[in-house]
Amino acid sequence: MTFLSPWWLLLLVPVLGLAAAYLLMHRRRTRYAVRFATLPLLEKVAPRQPGWRRHAPAAAFLLALTTLGFAAGRPEVNLRLPHEQATVIVAVDVSNSMAATDVDPNRLEAARAAARTFIENLPDTFNVGVVAFSGSTQVLAAPTTDHDEAAASLQRLELADSTAIGEAVFTSLDQIASMAAAQDDADTQQPSTGPDRGATDGQDGAGEPNQQAPERIPGRVVLLSDGSNTQGRDPEQAAQAASDAEVPVSTIAYGTPDGTIDLGGRQVPVPADEEAMAELADATGGQTYTATSGDELEAVYEDIGSSIGWRTEPREITPYLAAAAFLFLLGAGAMSLRWFARLP
Repeated sequence: MTFLSPWWLLLLVPVLGLAAAYLLMHRRRTRYAVRFATLPLLEKVAPRQPGWRRHAPAAAFLLALTTLGFAAGRPEVNLRLPHEQATVIVAVDVSNSMAATDVDPNRLEAARAAARTFIENLPDTFNVGVVAFSGSTQVLAAPTTDHDEAAASLQRLELADSTAIGEAVFTSLDQIASMAAAQDDADTQQPSTGPDRGATDGQDGAGEPNQQAPERIPGRVVLLSDGSNTQGRDPEQAAQAASDAEVPVSTIAYGTPDGTIDLGGRQVPVPADEEAMAELADATGGQTYTATSGDELEAVYEDIGSSIGWRTEPREITPYLAAAAFLFLLGAGAMSLRWFARLP
């Protein structure tokens, strides 16, 4: 917690003084009773352990003053909040190696289930799209806030030959760029709100900007693959394009080193290329993961979702502390009236 006006916390000093005075008066009252009361009446006049009701209103009153003192300092706390907008493209490898059964029931089915969970847990305001890639790429779902449609498109994943990781990144970037272009078109179609509607290029009649430039919608690619690039443009070219577009690519190298598939009656090894996936993620500022089981893959998607879907922002909580102080004062008054027929 931080304070925007820390000097106002000095108001807590007199509150501490008031608390000390209360304790001092309580001790003096006890000593007075011991000195002047007869012993038979001592227990009634000054009991050793006063009932808690006697001190509850005063405690609530002091707590209210303390809360008001903190509120005067305008405290801020960091809150985890969802981004209002973002475009996320989930790119799933559907090369034949995804038929390997080293992950139950197989790599493709486990990836499909985890990707669906990831999409459904994204904030509702996110645009999410799905790209499938093997030797070529296919946009199964264009970016939209209809997450149910995007999740349903995962049922259309079908295995095919080759792996074009670079092309998958380029296709994903195109989808993100199309969303940015649509946003720009929507912004330019909005009527000017400045006093001089004849002004152009975002300026008013005096040549000054009349409105702030629209905030750029962030984009992210989440790419899952279990093999090396075998077709299309190199992942290095794709990484450079993603870096230039300021779009991080998070990668998941999926499968175990012992994964195999059956090709014509012989077992062909299909280990995940973790090094290539890590290089692609590092070059674009994304995150890299490995997943060797369905549970691990789901955890990876959850981790990526939290890094995309939330941000930490400072928020002032002064109104909440003021409301709490009001409730403490109300409680102090209610207890005092109920038990002692007077206000504290």
